[in-house]
Amino acid sequence: MEFAWFKGHGTENDFVLLPDHDGTLHGDLDPAFVAALCDRRRGLGADGVMRVVRCTALGHNSPAEWFMDYRNADGSTSQMCGNGIRVFARHLLEQGLVEGPEFPVDTRDGLKFLSVEDDLLSVDMGAWTTGAHTKVAANGQAWEALEVHTGNPHAVAFVDSLADAGTLVEAPRHDESVFPEGVNVEFVQRLADRHVAMRVHERGSGETRSCGTGACATAIATAKADGQAGPATYRVDVPGGTLHVTVSTDRTVLTGPAVIVAGGTMEWSA
Repeated sequence: MEFAWFKGHGTENDFVLLPDHDGTLHGDLDPAFVAALCDRRRGLGADGVMRVVRCTALGHNSPAEWFMDYRNADGSTSQMCGNGIRVFARHLLEQGLVEGPEFPVDTRDGLKFLSVEDDLLSVDMGAWTTGAHTKVAANGQAWEALEVHTGNPHAVAFVDSLADAGTLVEAPRHDESVFPEGVNVEFVQRLADRHVAMRVHERGSGETRSCGTGACATAIATAKADGQAGPATYRVDVPGGTLHVTVSTDRTVLTGPAVIVAGGTMEWSA
């Protein structure tokens, strides 16, 4: 099988995009194929794979033309990816598949609306919820964490220093009764008013340079800890750059860069 691919990143959270507009090339992506593509020594290297497919090709009755079929680096499906959808949108714009400055993209977490202004893209991430206060542990330490759902499940823990989490080679331990399907864990250090730094271990991908839904979860947890009642914008520094998240009572808006860095064709033999 020969197929086209593109590579892009949002604050160094990187992805392989597979154009499959009519849904005929890749079908239901095999997890082994996705994992091989994401391998940083034997494949193209990425934190995840996004199939670019029309909603009609999937039988979806959607106001959006395009569906982001997102897979984690281990091949498992994910409901949403905040950095990924901005990279997805940048690809659509550069290929002339949508007209800006505003347009929708459908996802497993529902319809998302994007807007573009120069180098930055913003996405309305929709509703969020918080749940239990739970515990996470890493590097021989444990912290209280807040359960936050922003399309994906998150556990947000405040730490004195991001180094406290250690190497994050292994997934932080969490309460499986709270997160039976796994969880993304954010370690957050306060830097200034409405300004934090974050490291994240993503389920199915390991530690990544950035996480859009995780940045939203971090801003939500920080706003709640601050007793913030009205809308507020938080700066979230990640190893790969800076994101901004506006938190309201009913939704979050994520803003940050997204670039396409390469593209080509590849032959694959199972």
